[in-house]
Amino acid sequence: MTHETPEETPDVPPDAAARHRDKMQKRKAVQDAEVAAKTIEKGLLLVHTGPGKGKSTAAFGLALRALGHGRRVGVVQFIKSRPTGEQAALESFGDRVVWHTAGEGFTWETQDKARDIAACRRAWEIAVGLMDDASIGLLILDELNIALRYDYLPLDAVVARLSERRPDLHVVVTGRNAKPALTEAADLVTEMTLVKHHFAAGVKTQAGIEY
Repeated sequence: MTHETPEETPDVPPDAAARHRDKMQKRKAVQDAEVAAKTIEKGLLLVHTGPGKGKSTAAFGLALRALGHGRRVGVVQFIKSRPTGEQAALESFGDRVVWHTAGEGFTWETQDKARDIAACRRAWEIAVGLMDDASIGLLILDELNIALRYDYLPLDAVVARLSERRPDLHVVVTGRNAKPALTEAADLVTEMTLVKHHFAAGVKTQAGIEY
């Protein structure tokens, strides 16, 4: 194996270097002042929504971040039923991760509305129990937005319970078509936009990418 020799540091004219340093010092002062002004520390309600890929992926990235800081993580999957790579990876953390795949498959797979509603209600009961578990620092409610979109759960009651969560608990809700009442209650809302997707070009779902 060959290794390329790193390029030498480029020469920057002294006047350009001085201007850059002055600009960055001023920017740092502004950034430091803005950070210092933020004094509130609280559990957050985060919503990942939109038609683009990456909503659950981003949530599980937060799970890794929380685990890295010694927190315990809970996951409740609404709708979804298939084992995933994230589940296998996160369960390797042992009892630091509590994982419940409570769905029975997407609605076009089950084709049974009563069964879907029952599964979502069971999943929500599990989620409420985890919200009350003081050892959980981050709770991911994967595809809860789908359950709310189809009115499988009472929107007002769900939003109220999320808003009344423990003050130190972070909750992430994922799924397309987040309801306005939920986004209004959230502290952070990220919408994933669809620019290009390989599925449209005939590429099938693949382990390690889609699940």
